[in-house]
Amino acid sequence: MKKLGLGLIASLVLLSGCSTGNKDSETRELVISTWGLSEDVLMEDVYGPFEEAFNVKIVLDTGTTSERYTKLANDSNSTVDIIDLSQKAAADGYEAGLFEKLDYSKIPNAQDLIPSAKSLTETGFGPAYTINSIGIIYNPETVSIDIKEWSDLWDPSLKGRISIPDISTTFGPATIVMASDVKGVDIKSDNGAAAFSALEALKPNVLKTYSKSSDLAMMFANGEIDVAIVGDFGFPVIKNALDTVKYIVPASGTYANFNTVDINVNSKNKDLAYEFINFRLSVQQQLQNASAQTLNEAPVNSNVELSDEDAQNKTYGDIANRAKALDYSFINPLMSEWIDQYNRIMNQ
Repeated sequence: MKKLGLGLIASLVLLSGCSTGNKDSETRELVISTWGLSEDVLMEDVYGPFEEAFNVKIVLDTGTTSERYTKLANDSNSTVDIIDLSQKAAADGYEAGLFEKLDYSKIPNAQDLIPSAKSLTETGFGPAYTINSIGIIYNPETVSIDIKEWSDLWDPSLKGRISIPDISTTFGPATIVMASDVKGVDIKSDNGAAAFSALEALKPNVLKTYSKSSDLAMMFANGEIDVAIVGDFGFPVIKNALDTVKYIVPASGTYANFNTVDINVNSKNKDLAYEFINFRLSVQQQLQNASAQTLNEAPVNSNVELSDEDAQNKTYGDIANRAKALDYSFINPLMSEWIDQYNRIMNQ
């Protein structure tokens, strides 16, 4: 791992076109707000090599998405330079003016993003550094139909045998967009009216909604359900609970969720922040972080080639090419209304 770290440093120098800096100069601090997951791996494989290359000390500010976003939004003097957020939370920050509009000429690796990730950069805000998406998981031993498409979820034979994400979860909004697509209606044309009509029709098939993959695993293991909409990252948990389940991504496509990295508009270290983002998007970093032995993150750099083992259960290759990016600048203003409608249909 140490040899790979040195390789990353060398690659970073070549990619960024700059030197590693004078080791006798004062060490600067770069404050990164992130989830606090896998900190040891991040320090060894991501932060450590960057610190050595740029004579930087990385300081972490950790917490949930909501905690960290609220903290930054309420403190104009925050020392946070970079913040990792879900796509939905990042969109709130763009609207509130919390993040720097980026000069992408300073992030050359962004030119190699997959199409759905590159579309996010058109706003001028922070890029995605990893992607996940939803599919259908089902138990073929207890389901009488061959599930291939989203529309199959409405089959009457599945009455009371399905679970879908709660509206407040990562893929709640994606479920609504999917329902609109099944109806053949562009969700922006009616603000979700067709989607909720489709969800009304789906209701008899839905036993309950869920908030955590672990809850879904228990429902499958107990025989409560046979089918669910689930994020690709949740499949291994459910597979461990019930070995017979299968996971499919419909040929019509899937719905992407991105984790993004943004620069605080008030950061005093924007030059280093740009370098870090470019580093995070490099082929070497993306490849290393995709391994199940490290962060197990699906890459967004189109030049990354994964082994079959590392590609398992990831939004990668053909699946990534079929992943539809959600427009949270459209979705977020409607969320309060959507939550009310969703709960009236599914949770009462």
